[in-house]
Amino acid sequence: MVVLNRIYTRTGDKGDTALGDGSRVNKDALRVEAYGTVDETNATIGLARLHAEDEMDAALGRIQNDLFDLGADLCRPDPDRDSEAKYPVLRMTAGQTERLEREIDAMNEALEPLRSFVLPGGSALAAHLHLCRTVSRRAERLAVALGRAEAVNAHAARYLNRLSDWFFVAARIANDSGRADVLWQPGANR
Repeated sequence: MVVLNRIYTRTGDKGDTALGDGSRVNKDALRVEAYGTVDETNATIGLARLHAEDEMDAALGRIQNDLFDLGADLCRPDPDRDSEAKYPVLRMTAGQTERLEREIDAMNEALEPLRSFVLPGGSALAAHLHLCRTVSRRAERLAVALGRAEAVNAHAARYLNRLSDWFFVAARIANDSGRADVLWQPGANR
């Protein structure tokens, strides 16, 4: 259980922060950038949920919870040393990515194949989901870069890769199952 009885601690006033294992790093460290961008993705989902209803809202809520799991995973360095931790370490699992894949497949069944790229927009929900997609792509790029520099749970980047796909398909669903998609017209304004 998490208990937050004090919001500010002053421990990061000099530009460093604690990771999940207690070690301290600069606030602009790649690991902090990665899980910070996961948090930013979560905030964009909060905006999208203002326009979502029923099943879409519930699915976005599940993803928000997953993103807290993902942040916890990324803030804990060196997955190979998890057995040394005092408490169980929360890591992303294949099952979380597999759930996204099942949801993508189910949403995609209602869509006609694309014949052009989709411009971000259409309905308010679709526009917000496209923003979620682009921020999650940035989080993925940072997680991949982090994985080149340090040990990272492979399921973390895989989840982010699938998540941006989920947002793309969900945005098409939010655009009247693709009928209200705004399509790119190459060279239209030459």
